[in-house]
Amino acid sequence: MPVVGNVLAGGRKEPVSWFNQTDEEVDMHSRVWRFLVAEHTNDWFYNTAVELQRTRIIPAVDHNFRVDLYYNWLKQTPYNSSPVRYHTVGADVLADTDTVPGTFIAICKVIEIDRQRVTSRDILTNIEPEMRQSVEARRAENTAYIAWFVRALNYRHDSYGYALDHLLVETPHPQSVGVDQKLRTMQRLVDRANRGEFCPGGPAAASNGGHAVASRYEALAIDNEVIGIK
Repeated sequence: MPVVGNVLAGGRKEPVSWFNQTDEEVDMHSRVWRFLVAEHTNDWFYNTAVELQRTRIIPAVDHNFRVDLYYNWLKQTPYNSSPVRYHTVGADVLADTDTVPGTFIAICKVIEIDRQRVTSRDILTNIEPEMRQSVEARRAENTAYIAWFVRALNYRHDSYGYALDHLLVETPHPQSVGVDQKLRTMQRLVDRANRGEFCPGGPAAASNGGHAVASRYEALAIDNEVIGIK
């Protein structure tokens, strides 16, 4: 599929590089991939379309993803207790939040690899035009993949927020306060990604436009009850 996808992408006049991937690029792709799919939620994350997009069989379709699918999956899942849905949202938010920093580091390393490629290309005089073009193509591919990660991170955050808002109306419970706190922590990472701040000390490639989400309520009694997984 990737070989066919590269041919199709070239036919669409998209940049295509035939360079082998560095270890840093392989690591970045692996880390980003977990944000592009959600195996445990029955394709609320459009896993089939994502695989076709990853292999470039089709152009980017994730711009059109609906934020209500995660909530719909929660709503249709037969939990024994309604507060467990809050626990599920909180656990999913925490899993994303815990893995974002490592993904930022991997992205930063790839940005540096692209910088080194450009430097080497500009210094060396015996590099063929095709390889010089591949340098730009690979950098464009990496930038597009990083931008996809940023969109996916926004989509996840927005889907969790949509779910929490609707759970507050459907099945109110004080445990929602803890979920909202986790979402605000995730929002800070989303804002960094939107600003392209992947590397320590400053911004880097791929920005997607940011938005801040305020707390959904100023004061609710914090519930210390521990709700288990179904």
